[in-house]
Amino acid sequence: MAGTKNHDYHILEPDILPFLGSVSALLATSGGVLTMHDMAAGKYVLLVGFFGILFTMFQWWTKVVREAHEGHHTPVVQLHLRYGMITFIASEVMFFVGWFWAFFDFSLFPSEIAEVVGGQWPPKAIEAVLDPFDLPLLNTLILLCSGTTVTWAHHSLIHGDRDGLKKGLWATILLGMLFTSIQAYEYAAAPFAFGQNTYGSAFYMATGFHGFHVLIGTIFLIVCLKRAYNGDFTPKQHFGFEAAAWYWHFVDVVWLFLFVAVYVWGGWGAPIH
Repeated sequence: MAGTKNHDYHILEPDILPFLGSVSALLATSGGVLTMHDMAAGKYVLLVGFFGILFTMFQWWTKVVREAHEGHHTPVVQLHLRYGMITFIASEVMFFVGWFWAFFDFSLFPSEIAEVVGGQWPPKAIEAVLDPFDLPLLNTLILLCSGTTVTWAHHSLIHGDRDGLKKGLWATILLGMLFTSIQAYEYAAAPFAFGQNTYGSAFYMATGFHGFHVLIGTIFLIVCLKRAYNGDFTPKQHFGFEAAAWYWHFVDVVWLFLFVAVYVWGGWGAPIH
């Protein structure tokens, strides 16, 4: 019969969302550049692009959820969604590699930028660094605990325990919010500023982008919690939650490297705030 589907793939209908997302991304980046050049229209262009991106993301993922309910996510489609998430996380890994590369380059070869850091690391301008075994260690324990709670939620889902799934998600979300709150307080009390020198720039860019990823991951898990209450996930089909759990574990691992490299090793021997 003509038009009968005889394969396991999902062929998407033409949609304007990819075009809208591309235009929104262009507006956001252009608005950012204009804002940096103190042009009055820049912030408005940036906001239009930003909200366009958010609208595109919301509509796109809403359609993905709808496709799952309609039975389009066959085992083959789910496998390819997993490949896509793995590739995305790999790109995020390389993003952080860039910040680690910068931090280690500054710290291992301070003599090459002696006029900036005084030939030592941390630079002479840094009067004190954050105590790694104070708030940073607490945040490390919080993220490690959140890794166990999201795993608890995942195993509960696999075994059909919806109550355990919800409790595990609630615990992970609250721990993520606690981490973000502590990091915000840490930034407010930090004895050095962003952009003051290479240490401050590398520190805030690496830890700040990680904090942004924690915030995104928390939002990801909040959406999963809402879907869990809606009864969307089943032991056989729950890629949305699985992707969120992978992302959260990635955030955990990156923080461990940040804690050891930036907080402990990067400030070794310097006065502690």
